[in-house]
Amino acid sequence: MILIELSARQQRIIEIVKEQEPITSEHIASILKVTRATLRPDLAILTMTGILDARPKVGYFFSGKPDVNLFTQEVKGVKVSDIMTHPVVVSEETSVYDAIVQLFLEDVGTIFVVSDGLLMGVVSRKDFLKSALGGSDINKVPVGMIMTRKPNIITVTGEEDALIAAEKIMHHEVDSLPVVEKTIDDGKEQLRVIGKISKSSLTRLLVDLCRGGL
Repeated sequence: MILIELSARQQRIIEIVKEQEPITSEHIASILKVTRATLRPDLAILTMTGILDARPKVGYFFSGKPDVNLFTQEVKGVKVSDIMTHPVVVSEETSVYDAIVQLFLEDVGTIFVVSDGLLMGVVSRKDFLKSALGGSDINKVPVGMIMTRKPNIITVTGEEDALIAAEKIMHHEVDSLPVVEKTIDDGKEQLRVIGKISKSSLTRLLVDLCRGGL
């Protein structure tokens, strides 16, 4: 067993809970001046590993376990490629309406926009909502008009540690990241989409590790 160092924010959460238990996530978020959504991954890790206890309609308690072995040695060998899932992709010419339909059929929060497999952009539920509320004809507007383009897209490679992917998702407050591999196309470096890593896949990894499933 090894000890994984907690982040500064996770350590601060533990201090707050020790001082003010029971305390709700809303109160913790208020003290840290962040949103509840930002805290969810931290609270999930702290409760699933036994450092904190959570009681519905009451709040969080300190479990009395100051040092908890979080994962086995195997965690250091988990790469993004080990847990990535199949990406949902569309072309730039796909209408916003058709992309929204695919978003819900696939039950995902983000769609990647590609051209011949190369990453062109990313579209989230928030982008689709803004477009739909903007009054434009979503049957005629191509998804390429509303997507986030490079270089403003956060990506990971299959060889990066799953922990690095989790940190990127938490820091940038996104639902998922495209997993890419670098390729040369017409003399230029491009990013080919080979997968997706999401909050769901990372949560599944955490559960498996805590239960000894890996």
